[in-house]
Amino acid sequence: MTDPEPSVVMIDGLLVSPDRAVLSVFDRGFLYGDSVYEVMRTYDGVVFAIREHMERLFRSARQVFIDIPVSEDQLTSEVLQVAAALPGSSLSVRVHVTRGEGPLGHDFAVVRNPKRVIIAVPMHPPSDEDYRRGIAVALFRTQRTVDNTPAAGAKVANYLVSLLALREAHATGAKEAIIVDGRGRVLEGATSNVFVVRGGELFTPPESEGILSGITRSYLLRSAASIGIPVRETTLTRGDLLDADEMFLSSTSREVLPVTRVDGSPIAAGQVGPVTRSIHRAFRKLGGLPPTLPGESPG
Repeated sequence: MTDPEPSVVMIDGLLVSPDRAVLSVFDRGFLYGDSVYEVMRTYDGVVFAIREHMERLFRSARQVFIDIPVSEDQLTSEVLQVAAALPGSSLSVRVHVTRGEGPLGHDFAVVRNPKRVIIAVPMHPPSDEDYRRGIAVALFRTQRTVDNTPAAGAKVANYLVSLLALREAHATGAKEAIIVDGRGRVLEGATSNVFVVRGGELFTPPESEGILSGITRSYLLRSAASIGIPVRETTLTRGDLLDADEMFLSSTSREVLPVTRVDGSPIAAGQVGPVTRSIHRAFRKLGGLPPTLPGESPG
């Protein structure tokens, strides 16, 4: 029997044993996926971009009318406390805020006491081989829960569509699903933002199309500009991906993960490109992170 992964859990400001960390079955997060969340990571024990993550969490909560019961400063302090309680230089820290408990039904007005849950576990980034060779992705055409609603772009915990997309992608040997809407627009990955390089320029879908305003994405836009790579936020299609010189994904856990195949077809020569590497190095420099990229030997 495998030993359980080490973890630290806090519920409403109190550290609890992971095996006793429970919420009511009447909590809206359990019943309806009615919650917002953030995932952060640590480097050498320091939570990266914590201010930006907390600002987005509170922004997501406002979009879906969840009143977080503590201040941004207090919740930030709780995140830091949880991160410090688990040994290890590279951790994943997840924060969930649910609407709270109430009787069965859909009326916001009868729901009380939003719950906040913070979990820290060891970080499990992609393999060095994935960074050296790039990964395969598969396109998944769908409409997501918050698309074309006031909550578009909020980081909500209802991830069923993304999970189904990932299941289908994994069945084809791909490691990420790329969401395509009913108009044929490439939006984002199931758990990532999407970028392509063509003619020395960087292209990515705009936030106006309902994509998540990724924290790593925002760093990458600035990183590309810092090394003189033009950035264009514009609508992308399947054809744009297949015609790209390079392609990569971004997320908190992946940083910059190269893509070399889409729906089984290679991107350009099917190898990780130099612009992707350059942008990744610039991201690490901007973020004050170690210069050695995943998959590379130090020195």
